[in-house]
Amino acid sequence: MPPFRSRKTWLALDMAGCPNRCRHCWLGFHPNRMMAEQDLRRVVALFRNWTRASETVPFFERVDAMTWWREPDFADNYRALYDLERELNGERPKRFELFSVWRLARDESYAPWAKTVGTRACQITFFGTEETTDWFHRRKGAFHDNLLATERLLDAGIVPRWQLIFTKKIVPELGDLLKIVDRMRLRERTASLGGQFVIFLHTPCPDGEAWNIEHLRPTINDLTKVPAELKECSERHLGAPIGEAEGSLVPKIMEEKPVFPSAYGYPELLSFYVTSQLDVFSNMGDLSPWWKLGNLNQDGVGSIIDRFENDKVPGLHVIHNVSAADKTVWAAEKPALVCSE
Repeated sequence: MPPFRSRKTWLALDMAGCPNRCRHCWLGFHPNRMMAEQDLRRVVALFRNWTRASETVPFFERVDAMTWWREPDFADNYRALYDLERELNGERPKRFELFSVWRLARDESYAPWAKTVGTRACQITFFGTEETTDWFHRRKGAFHDNLLATERLLDAGIVPRWQLIFTKKIVPELGDLLKIVDRMRLRERTASLGGQFVIFLHTPCPDGEAWNIEHLRPTINDLTKVPAELKECSERHLGAPIGEAEGSLVPKIMEEKPVFPSAYGYPELLSFYVTSQLDVFSNMGDLSPWWKLGNLNQDGVGSIIDRFENDKVPGLHVIHNVSAADKTVWAAEKPALVCSE
């Protein structure tokens, strides 16, 4: 892969885990294990102090730290972890409008606290109505948690946003979800806060756990069943069509050179995810074994960076050195990546 374009990076440590095992999650399954404050301090120091053999000063000019990469604030000491991020980074932690729905439904003080740290909006993910949402979360009660979380956000003066994961299972339930929006008066209540209620469809990417639900990927025929209002809102929010048929995508993909998919480009910063076992992955792929760069207890940061920069793990080797046309043999053994119509 190309060298680092910036001497800045960030790393995220999975310090508490996640209450869900969502069927669309690109991060896959990892054990929940509570880590100590010192664990993050040590990992950050390893990256901040790493110096190339040919240089005399640390390689990274800035390393920002995150205490989560699955469910934010799943740890009971979430406030202390928030303060730890602020201390290590020297600024208010970034949350990307993502907070813990699980905690919103269980901790009445959480939404007011989220407001005090600058939260103005929060995204909540639905997969359909109750049975479908619980099935996708692999957790009973997830749907009711979403509804209660929505109420508590509004009570705290935070604008909720509903993301609907677009699969075949949600299509017959879209009307019922829109009725719930009307019954809860979400548009009116959000407007009273000076905001706009956004509800949109988003298709899962074919990576991580989502490989196992490719049979539920919607087709063009499914798209015709989406209410016009929801389709328009989705495309306005995404800034692009909800989906594209496989027949029109394949010719474009076959012309791609062996680089990271051009539809996404490279991340603004090349960065790292660290598991509770201290396995290291980059933000160039998912957290499957073929993307693993090494383990901080067994490999030095230098070895991990070397594998990253020189495509020494299967995932990086394939995306940077194998053309789309040559990948067709591999892809033929996988589920369809896009719409089948």
